[in-house]
Amino acid sequence: MTAPRTPEPGTKLPAVGTTIFTVMSALATEHGAVNLGQGFPDFGCDPKLLDAVTAAMAAGHNQYPPMTGVPLLRERIAAKIEALYGRHYDAGSEITVTAGATQAIITAILALVRPGDEVIVLEPCYDSYVPNIELAGGVVVRVPLVPGSFRPDFGRIAAALSPRTRAVLINTPHNPSGTVWTAEEMRQLEELLAPTDVFVISDEVYEHMVYDGALHQSVARFPGLAARSLIVSSFGKTYHVTGWKVGYVAAPAVLTAEFRKVHQFNVFTVNTPMQHALAHYMADAAPYVDLPAFYQRKRDLFAEGLARTRLRLLPSEGSYFQCVDISAVSDLSEADFCQWLTREIGVAAIPLSAFYGDGFDQRVVRFCYAKRDETLRDALTRLAKL
Repeated sequence: MTAPRTPEPGTKLPAVGTTIFTVMSALATEHGAVNLGQGFPDFGCDPKLLDAVTAAMAAGHNQYPPMTGVPLLRERIAAKIEALYGRHYDAGSEITVTAGATQAIITAILALVRPGDEVIVLEPCYDSYVPNIELAGGVVVRVPLVPGSFRPDFGRIAAALSPRTRAVLINTPHNPSGTVWTAEEMRQLEELLAPTDVFVISDEVYEHMVYDGALHQSVARFPGLAARSLIVSSFGKTYHVTGWKVGYVAAPAVLTAEFRKVHQFNVFTVNTPMQHALAHYMADAAPYVDLPAFYQRKRDLFAEGLARTRLRLLPSEGSYFQCVDISAVSDLSEADFCQWLTREIGVAAIPLSAFYGDGFDQRVVRFCYAKRDETLRDALTRLAKL
């Protein structure tokens, strides 16, 4: 009898290894560093939201909800989008609750992208985009944002469009840079795509984190974009509950129908008591209306401290990320600098090169300031050595 043998599985994602976030978080733990690498808060959510979950469970909301999401939650999502961005989405046919934004994005890609289709991504970009496209059999077309400012380069986007282009993936406010697209940039995209059948997947998970009086320019504001777009957002980012993994997609009915065909077979539905709690909590708009002021204060606290170092601050117009240029501090590569910073200074950051397919290194690293003030002050005390 032959010995038991595990067959060789091969791989659908040969270029994928352990993410930089896992690597840096493990290193931070090993060295007792302040972890400003991974993008999640180290503080709790509103106790009222937790009470609403408890109440939902006690009320018996513990079985499968509708595949598309709890009706009241979808109605409140639609009402919020209309109030903020002026576009009405039908709660029944155009809003779907998802298991976080990451599941929403891969579902959108699987629903739209066929083998051989090209999908444009704007680098630096969130690390799930490219593997999602590859799993769908699509061809990734990488277009860099303008180095340094991270603004969209419409000349290069136009040059990347081809008869095989199926979709463009955009992200504003932008992770990792903190750049926020302007209304004029949205109109440029709208005009560029108008003569095409290209879809837009718009990652807007940081929609309520836009600062200095600016407005989030959702694609929902622009009819020519909204008609071809799937908008992705996240309750985890908005309400400080990233571990709940609840998000949503808003899209025209014909796109939503295709999205739901995939959604029902890759996750089917989403945590029931959390959905009821979120629907209850959304009756009050204040938590997301007040969020820009909450995070702008943290941004300013962190930036004031960083300004006393030799790190050069880049604008953080939105999201909860602060990028800095390390050129005056070190000759190391971004990745090596982050390793050194974690081991020797005791603060973990993320190299922007990790968000580029070719590892493009422009001497910029990313910090996350979605942390308690004490955490930020501790990090700043350590960074003062630079």
